Amino acid sequence: MFVDTAKVTVTAGKGGDGAVSFRHEIFVDKGGPDGGDGGKGGDVVFVATEQLNTLLKFRYQPKLKAENGVAGSKRKKAGRAGERLIVKVPVGTIVKRDSVIVVDLARHGEEAVIAKGGDGGFGNAHFKSSVRQTPRMAELGEPGESFEAELELKLLADVGLVGFPNAGKSTFLSVVSNARPEIANYEFTTLTPNLGVADIDDGSILIADIPGLIEGASEGKGLGDRFLRHVERTAVLLHMIDAYSDDPAEKYTAIRRELEKYSTELAARPEIIALTKCEGLDEEIIAMQKTALQKAANNAEIVAISSQSGRGVKDLLRLLRRAVKAYRQREQQQEGEAETDLPVISLDEDQLTDAWTVERLPDETNEGGEPVAVFIVQGKKIEKFARRTNFDQFEAVNRLRDIMKRTGITHELVRQGATGESVVRIGESELTLVEQ
Repeated sequence: MFVDTAKVTVTAGKGGDGAVSFRHEIFVDKGGPDGGDGGKGGDVVFVATEQLNTLLKFRYQPKLKAENGVAGSKRKKAGRAGERLIVKVPVGTIVKRDSVIVVDLARHGEEAVIAKGGDGGFGNAHFKSSVRQTPRMAELGEPGESFEAELELKLLADVGLVGFPNAGKSTFLSVVSNARPEIANYEFTTLTPNLGVADIDDGSILIADIPGLIEGASEGKGLGDRFLRHVERTAVLLHMIDAYSDDPAEKYTAIRRELEKYSTELAARPEIIALTKCEGLDEEIIAMQKTALQKAANNAEIVAISSQSGRGVKDLLRLLRRAVKAYRQREQQQEGEAETDLPVISLDEDQLTDAWTVERLPDETNEGGEPVAVFIVQGKKIEKFARRTNFDQFEAVNRLRDIMKRTGITHELVRQGATGESVVRIGESELTLVEQ
């Protein structure tokens, strides 16, 4: 069964908690802290493979979770890192998060970390210093990234066959390649896209047979709207038009309208037109149909073919191969030019990580009915510290307050009117500005 869309919940592993421990050995006087660090949570990694051609398995496996990191232990033993979860997906899989593309796995063997595992927390051995001889605190492991991912499969092919139902696309593909699509004399024979490799001279091209389009396909009518995505990546479009059509120019124009509605970029791809099923037709009729098409198709190449007799098939494949090669060369040239563009000046990663903001929210009332000022602090680094803070440990909370002071957050809170009893929210955590 061919499935080209799926939704999965992706969850990376949580980092292991750091340990609070002190050495207790018979011949060691006043043993110091020896709590080890927690292990990192496992990542969720997607790997593209040519061995798969459908997203079907994700309909039955909608939850993907990596292993959690192991907590640290005494004698400064660090916890084991969680195992990565390797997920194989078909080549051409796009991963989206909140409708935004996270990664496009377009080559065999390409891999990407989809969700990062959480860092492990430091054990109390990490916090020993000249002024803190017996730290009784340790960090919590961070949660791993977790979100609902939308998976979308777009077939990777050199040539995309487009045309109305029963135009001869499946027959052509079965003749020029090893693909075996279903073929019959009725509309919508092809219910799923088919891929085939056509060998010509000393090379080959990969051809995708897309289910027949109808007018309104780009708006959801018929089957075409479900499969137009599979010709988005193709280098060349091959329009296949039945030579027995009453008005072949209108057939071509109708397909062009659907392509343009779906994607102007797709409609701009190089195209070749094949006038199919020419066996048994007089040359005069074929010439008349080609002339009608030429008026509608401007400068597009038009080839009369017969998949059954083999007429014009090799000439068409040679044309397609040349067009694909020219398109791929232009793609490489454009990529090279894009790499030489002037760089965009922006903050580096460290600056973005250290940045923070403070915002005052509407006052709330405490248990005594008195108004309390509430502030929200946002920033990648400070939120990370808050996630790793064990709020059940007095020393750990005071460490977070020290970090806020050193980074200037406390100064900004006071400048905006915060007092000792003011509530400060950092991510999902909450604390007062000073210990009450």
